[in-house]
Amino acid sequence: MLKTAANLQNLGTETAFDVLARAARLDQARRAKGEAPVINLGIGQPDFPTPAHIVETAVKALRDGHHGYTPAQGIPALREAVAADLNARHSVEVDPERVVVVPGGKPTMFFAILMFGEPGAEIIYPDPGFPIYRSAIEYSGAKAVPLPLLEENAFAFRADDVIARMTERTRLVIVNSPANPTGGVTPAEEMDKLAAALAERPDVAILSDEIYSTMLYDGREHRSILSYPALKDQAIMLDGWSKRYAMTGWRLGYAVWPEALVESVVRLCVNDHSCVNAPTQFAGIAALEGPQDAVQEMLTAFDARRRVILERLNALPGFRCVEPGGAFYAFPNIEGTGLTAKQAQDRLLEEAGVAAIAGPSFGVHAEGYLRFSYANSTENIEEAMTRIGALLETL
Repeated sequence: MLKTAANLQNLGTETAFDVLARAARLDQARRAKGEAPVINLGIGQPDFPTPAHIVETAVKALRDGHHGYTPAQGIPALREAVAADLNARHSVEVDPERVVVVPGGKPTMFFAILMFGEPGAEIIYPDPGFPIYRSAIEYSGAKAVPLPLLEENAFAFRADDVIARMTERTRLVIVNSPANPTGGVTPAEEMDKLAAALAERPDVAILSDEIYSTMLYDGREHRSILSYPALKDQAIMLDGWSKRYAMTGWRLGYAVWPEALVESVVRLCVNDHSCVNAPTQFAGIAALEGPQDAVQEMLTAFDARRRVILERLNALPGFRCVEPGGAFYAFPNIEGTGLTAKQAQDRLLEEAGVAAIAGPSFGVHAEGYLRFSYANSTENIEEAMTRIGALLETL
């Protein structure tokens, strides 16, 4: 029998993909029987196509012969476009040499955690939160320290709660706003307070996952970690194209790193994936520098759907849901149904044909909750809520 490294057992997974596969199999079976198809409110990706001008730019890049390797850090024109975009959105000056382009958001998470995570170290991460945070921390051998995000705070983190969990062994703090899976948005004053505390701890890095930073509602504002000059040597800012431009399958993301870490990150890129494919990088330039109409249209649609799903969820017996301030997720409390989150997830899928994700997939503090993605049509959301309501009446 093959003997693998012990830490391989520490790797978790992302349950949304498991539910997606189950939903696809069930959908096929339902259609074969002439039943209504499964409505998938589980997967976290925009249901819009990538804007046409972005697609055409990638096609042109291929036709123009961009078929080879690119610099491991990303082509200079793309890194310059990223820096210009960050300046336009956050009013910050970023040296393109601090930008590292990677295939999606996860490599940045993994690289940062591997840099700071080892036995004896501690890494603080949001809970409920994106499951890869904890998975990668435990793989690294570090102690994963959950930061509870509470319904009573609309799932925004509080700086005092982060500070209270910091010890002399803390190497990295991970924050995410707007947040997955909750849609929570942390107020600027809490970011200010956390930034001030971290400035007093120059031995602690912060990874700010800002992949949903353009998806905010009702006038809410995003305060990027790049806005704090005092943290320039500690802050890692993660962002990308997947959510903003409906480019999940393109696998294109980036991070802004402290200058002292860039060489190490590039070495990790060389060892891990060599470089990001060339035509996708040209598409990334077109996305940032081209028309933004499609981005605004998607955001307007998500906002309308957000209002529909919030109203319908709060009308379901045993459900209550705080208003999500960003991203495209709702995270209702379902304790009033008498079901565990996993029971609710399975019964919704198998009996109502609605895919959602059980809260514990996102952390130890998420029992009693479900994640719904409203990156689906209003018609489908309405039908899904009707189906769920009918199921709840049978309980």
